Formats: sequence, C-alpha cells, structure tokens
Amino acid sequence: MVEMGGDTTRGAPAHGQDTTSGAPAHGQDAAPGAPPAPPDATRARPGGTPKAVGIVWALLGLNTLGSAGAKTIVTLPRSLIQMVTMGALVAAFALALALNARLRVRAGAFLSLLTLLLVPSVISSVQLEVGFGALFRCVRLALFVGTLWLLSRWWDGGLTFVRHHIRMYFAVLGSVAAGLALSPGVAMPEYYGGRLVGALWPLTPPQIGQYTAVIIGLTVLLLLGRRTTGASAALVIVPSLVLLALTHTRTATLGLLVGLGLAIGSLVLTSAAARRFFAWAVLCAAVAAVAFSSALQAWFLRGQSQENFSNLTGRAKVWDALTAAPRTTGERVFGTGLGDKSFGGLPIDNSWLAVYHEQGLIGIGLVGAMVVVLGGVALLRPPSLPRACAIFLISYCAISSYTEAGLGDASAYLLHLALAAALLAAPAGGAALPAAEVPVRRIPRRTRR
Repeated sequence: MVEMGGDTTRGAPAHGQDTTSGAPAHGQDAAPGAPPAPPDATRARPGGTPKAVGIVWALLGLNTLGSAGAKTIVTLPRSLIQMVTMGALVAAFALALALNARLRVRAGAFLSLLTLLLVPSVISSVQLEVGFGALFRCVRLALFVGTLWLLSRWWDGGLTFVRHHIRMYFAVLGSVAAGLALSPGVAMPEYYGGRLVGALWPLTPPQIGQYTAVIIGLTVLLLLGRRTTGASAALVIVPSLVLLALTHTRTATLGLLVGLGLAIGSLVLTSAAARRFFAWAVLCAAVAAVAFSSALQAWFLRGQSQENFSNLTGRAKVWDALTAAPRTTGERVFGTGLGDKSFGGLPIDNSWLAVYHEQGLIGIGLVGAMVVVLGGVALLRPPSLPRACAIFLISYCAISSYTEAGLGDASAYLLHLALAAALLAAPAGGAALPAAEVPVRRIPRRTRR
C-alpha cells in the first residue's frame, strides 16, 4: 500500500506546533527542566497532526457509505446499517472535539459556504414536506460540517489527509474484493447487469467506481511526486483498476481520466516525471483507441441500446419531470427539504438538480460558489503536488456531479471537496519559540590571568 510516512511538504509545521495559531502545543509551555509529557493518542506526529485525526477521517468516510445498495451475502437490516453509519458520525464529532478541545479552527471560504448551506436546508426541512427524515438529515449534515470545522485546525496544505483518504477507501475496496472472492454470484448480480457490487456491505457499482477512481488518481500523483514507491503504488493501483473495470462505471472512468489529465498538466512545467508520464499516457491511449476500439466501445455501452444510452439510462426522463413539476416560490428558493435524492420514487442522479429540488436556488448558488472558490484558489496557487491533488479532486467531483448526486449533503463527494480545501490551505506560520538563555559562569579575575 502507499507509504504513509511523514509528510515532507514545504511549510509543514514542526513537531508539536499548533498549526492554527502558532501557540506551543501540549507540553511545550512547561517549566524549564520539567520532564516531557508521556505520549498519548492525541500527541502530534512529526508532521504536526495527531494520529487520531486519521480515525476521525475514516469515521466520516464510514458515515458516507450509505445504507441502501445491493443485496449482501449476510442480510444486514437497514436499521442496523443506519445505526452504524450515524454512530460513526457521532463518534467522529466527539473524537474531533476531544482532539480540538480549545476549538481552534481555520476559517475559510469553503467551510463558510458549507455552513451557510445549512440555512436553506433547515428552512425547507422544517416544513416536513418529506417527513421527519429531513430534520434527521439536517442534524447529520450539521454534525458532518461541525467535524470538518474541528479538523480544519490541521489543514496546512500537506499530504497527510491524502494518505488518510487513500487508506480509508483502500480498506473499503478490500471488503469489496473479499466479497467477490467469497461469493462471485452475489458480488456481480444479474439485476445490476453483472456489474460489481458490495457483497459484504451494500455498495452500488457507482460507489465502488468512485472510490477506485479517487484512490487511483491520488496514488498516481503521489508516485509522480516521489512521495511513495513504485511497489507501494502498484499495490493500490492494479487491484483498484481491476475493480473499476468490473464496475463498468463510465462516470468514474471519465472523471479519472479527465481529472488526472488536468492534475498532471498542472505539473508539466515543473516536473520531468509528470512530462514523461503525460507523454507515455497519450501514446498508450492513442494505441489502445486504435487497437481495442471495438472492445472499449462494448465496455462503454454496457450492452445498452443507442436510445437508452442517449437518455443516460433513463436519467433524462427523471430530470425532465423534475424541472417541469410545479413549485411554489418558497420551494423554488429554498427547496422541499433534505430527502433521499429521488423524485417520484426514482433517483435523481444529478447533484445540481438534487440540490435544486431539496435546497432550492439558494442551495445551487452556495454549492456552485464552493466549487468555483476551490477551483479559483487552485488556479492561483503555484504548481505543487498538493495543488495537483486538489485539481484532480475538484475536477472529478465537477464531472461526476452531472450523473451523481451528493454535493448538497453529507456524502463522499463533499468529503473529496473537503480534502481539496485542506490541500489548498496555506501553511500556518507558527511563532518561533524563544531560545533558552544559557547561563554564563563567572570566572575569577585571578584565574583568567
């Protein structure tokens, strides 16, 4: 797996240094000569981030896995799955609060806009047009956003959270691979057209495709930036590519290719490895397009007719019905409340229409502002590996938003954007500790003579 050693990104704070305000961390304000405090789970790593932050990030990822999906080998009640996912969010918030008891946060446009998104969500949800579940989802979104605020203390533009992201989703994909090995028939059912699903945890093919594409892209960028070895990268990339091919997920594949192209393009002028990789990738893509055009076309169409492919597997019909439905002024402005991202019993599968349906025009404006702000900041940053990773995540989410929902609620896509915001955060400059004065021993005058 990708090496998870200390982050050597320029500007990383020193050991034990508070990355928010520059104040000395726990144990640094002790009296001179006092013994150091014993290490614990909340002590910072050499990169300045507590080890338990990775646990908080993994719990947030567990919450976004969802409770609806394919049939599993052992039937899991939906209530049990919801209890696990919501319990993970509560545990993440509690642990983040324990790690950041002084509530030191780093204010930023992304988290501010995300917090403002709660306003139309609550206003529309209190009408109870979609039931009490809307209020429950508002609480979930509030806890999700609150946990991100608490973690923002350690957002310093380093690659620490990238490694947490890869570890988390690699573990999820490990469960998918285990389910495929235990029961191939359940893992590739006919009602999903033989596409790979989660046989141990109910995951849909688009979810698995999303996770594989994201960790493949991030691992490739770490390899180009020489932040991992070839063997470690291959351990992540090769099985993930196999799982991505088995899901037959076109959106994830397109997002991976376009996102990597933009991210590597941002490194071309400053990285010889990026230039070589880009040249070889273009050459291999051209050869594959010519030699395997029929096989690639068959994989891309997934046995669908031209009509079914043109209306995006029935999505266009749902979108037309949603936009044509009559709405009051309040519903157009604030939406109908947080729901299950469906309309008329069918999934919306479009982030912008889902936000319009549930959070109205205000929600669309806020979500659009989040993406535009992150993209603008990424363009203004000088070329670097964290910037390239952020560009990949932003572009992937932007492409996937056309056929996937989730940008307006606690979801994996929102977690990807939060990671991009952490990568684009400027390193916090900490005040240097004053050097200790060394007492000068007086030497008698006659001794000096």
